[in-house]
Amino acid sequence: MTTRRELIEAIGARYRDVATSEKKAILDEFVSLTGYHRKHATRVLGTAPRVEQKAPERDRVYDEAVRQALIVLWEAGDRICGKRLKPLIPVLITAMERHGHLDLDALVKARLLQISAATIDRSLSDARAHIDGKRRRRKGVGAAIRRSIPVRTFSDWRDPPPGFFEVDMVEHCGGPKTDGDFVHTLTLTDIASGWTECVAMPLRNQSLVVEALVVAQDDLPFAMLGIDTDNDSAFMNQTVFDHCKAKDLEQTRSRAYKKNDQAWVEQKNGAIVRRLVGYGRLSGLAATRALAELYAASRLYINFFQPSFKLKAKTRDGARVSKTYHAPATPCDRLLASAAVSEKIKSSLREQFDRLDPVSLLRDIRVAQGVLSEMSARGPREVTVSTSDSPAIATYLQSLATAWKEGEVRPTHQRKATQARWWRTRADPFEYAWPVVEGWLVAEPTATAKELMNRLALTVPDAYASKAQLRTLQRRIKTWRAEKAKDLILGKLRHETRDDAEA
Repeated sequence: MTTRRELIEAIGARYRDVATSEKKAILDEFVSLTGYHRKHATRVLGTAPRVEQKAPERDRVYDEAVRQALIVLWEAGDRICGKRLKPLIPVLITAMERHGHLDLDALVKARLLQISAATIDRSLSDARAHIDGKRRRRKGVGAAIRRSIPVRTFSDWRDPPPGFFEVDMVEHCGGPKTDGDFVHTLTLTDIASGWTECVAMPLRNQSLVVEALVVAQDDLPFAMLGIDTDNDSAFMNQTVFDHCKAKDLEQTRSRAYKKNDQAWVEQKNGAIVRRLVGYGRLSGLAATRALAELYAASRLYINFFQPSFKLKAKTRDGARVSKTYHAPATPCDRLLASAAVSEKIKSSLREQFDRLDPVSLLRDIRVAQGVLSEMSARGPREVTVSTSDSPAIATYLQSLATAWKEGEVRPTHQRKATQARWWRTRADPFEYAWPVVEGWLVAEPTATAKELMNRLALTVPDAYASKAQLRTLQRRIKTWRAEKAKDLILGKLRHETRDDAEA
């Protein structure tokens, strides 16, 4: 626009100064350069540019003195917002002047009483930004892109053909989110078939999201037609927007804070990602590579050998919601039954299915899960597992018959061994009375715990009148008698062993 304006000014001055016979040549040249209509070009070149008049500078109503006084009042009001501070200003001024904390000039005071809430926020913006070094989030390219991408809810899918994916990310941070770069999983779920692709990423980044989409698209047996994401800044940016436009992908987004708009992929985040990887903390390139190896084996096992349900209809009767589902089928079966999938793709899927061994894939999944479990327990370091460490197919197949006896078989979900608790969590109610009780037991070995509790209640009524400690005393006496029986048996054995040694 600046270049065109400069061109108009340069050619227009020459156009207006020459004779009428020469204007035709200048006009032809200008029209060929700009593409303007000839009538419009004549009007533009024949009109002299207007001299822009500089707007007069406004006198500042709220100068630095008003701003400094406003900051004092803002601090005295505990840094509240402008809308709350405005009605408080007269009250604060009166109270602070009454106690001798403030002595304002009459003009400054008058302007403070008439200042608006919006002007208060503008005047205090620098002070607020200086507190924590953060500025208010600007509504720039990200907000414009978000507005340009249409919203799609759960009910808007209307049974699409294979190729439309819901996309989401799972962060492997090991619990509550903390600062740091952790491994992420980009999950893509096809609405029509349930086909799911998982891609490991070393961190959350828009460029890596594009690379992960390219990797997933290369692995898919059918074409990707569109993606539906949430409002995360990793998706709502120029990089992903340009990629979708270049690849002719339909890009939509869910409503903010409405997870049910992405119910398909949210379900896979739990049923696939968390079930395979667990909830351990993963970070670094080594963990990313190990996670990628797990997904390389699991993607074929899940999409070819794991049937899943698909919602058929949902009806509401008052507060009661009834759902009906199609018969369970694998994503591969749904693609083979779809009329929108070409015979060439179906033939390729059948050939790939015939080559796959589910037991071998399951063994590879367990080996990769073991590596991830080690990394989660010992931190981000390289854990090497050679192919010789993997059990043979015959051995692994034989172990499946008795695997249920060992409990959880997924290494990523096995509980870590913990030390037995030996310390007390409550005060011992018999800390001072136990020597007395033990003396009674020695004198009367057949006495019951209830009899001894009654005796304690009479002896120390302040502590044991309610007899609420009876169950604790019963357990203590049971343990004491077991120890005495053990000492009696071991003492007899030790005595016999010593006699044999002397003989």
